[in-house]
Amino acid sequence: MAGHAYIGSFTSAGGHGLTAASVDPDTGALTALGDTAEVPNPSFLTLSADGRTLYTVSETEPEGAAAAFSLADPAKPALLGTPVPVRGGSPTHLTVHQGHLLTANYAAPGSVTVLSLKDDGALGEVRSVLEHEGDGPNRERQEGPHAHAVLPDPTGRWAVSVDLGTDSVRVCELDAAGGELEIERELGLRSGIGPRHLAFHPDGGHAYVMNELDSVVTVCRFDAEKGSLRPLAEVRVLPDGSAGENYPSELVVSPDGRFAWAANRGHNSIAVLTLDETGERMELVDTVSCGGDWPRHLTLDPSGTRLYAANERSGDVTWFDVDPDTGIPKQAGSLALPAVSCVVFA
Repeated sequence: MAGHAYIGSFTSAGGHGLTAASVDPDTGALTALGDTAEVPNPSFLTLSADGRTLYTVSETEPEGAAAAFSLADPAKPALLGTPVPVRGGSPTHLTVHQGHLLTANYAAPGSVTVLSLKDDGALGEVRSVLEHEGDGPNRERQEGPHAHAVLPDPTGRWAVSVDLGTDSVRVCELDAAGGELEIERELGLRSGIGPRHLAFHPDGGHAYVMNELDSVVTVCRFDAEKGSLRPLAEVRVLPDGSAGENYPSELVVSPDGRFAWAANRGHNSIAVLTLDETGERMELVDTVSCGGDWPRHLTLDPSGTRLYAANERSGDVTWFDVDPDTGIPKQAGSLALPAVSCVVFA
């Protein structure tokens, strides 16, 4: 039986908005079923825990929004209510956490917004906005805070926000009753490194920060009891001697914790990284072509055996079969979609 995927794209750059696609269970091939542009620039997507609701950002300025879609008919997402302004500009990422929807808002001042959720999955009101503070040495990109991602830790207790503008990761606790986020700890990374996204190891005790302004992953130990991160090492995601600008975007970790993959925008590659049994030693073993231009997002399918890259500038989603022994992806197909930015699986 075919599954479903949902693909976001930038309508401001000619994208179709939100695209529903079927997924061939044998080949992983995507087939577009239909589009909706009701929400402008749905650049990042996430699903509710029960899979019945799809949430999107609307990455616009000066104020962005979030929206909810019912998946009662998985081939035809239906907008629930109207998009809700998030009181922040250019939301780039969102997640469901403790019965709320959280958005990471990139435009300065970078912030994290907490929205309530209704029983039917629709969005309620904005309950709070946590504004980040600080800056970094890159005056073009780090003149102020730029929250780029927010996600729960594996225990579900903490909300972790990643800020490109302040070279830091904040571990926050949500007061579910009051809807307020409070910073528990803030980890400062190397100055000018530009953290963008973060992924946890399946053991829950390690996290990997993907840095956009320097092509490295920061390997961290994570203490879920204290909500603390401790950096251990940096690992480059480009081969020695690589020339030209590169801005890594997404990092994903295999379900068994043996491999990680990073998307390189500029180098237009997928970096293949191995992890040792402790989760603390990471090594770059290869890079392969992303099959397009400017891979903004990278994700695994639910089986963990295929990778999908959303190549924004070439306008396509490419998919890869992953060798289970080496972790090396081999391109198996592509779907043309302009200005594509994100792929999620139901």
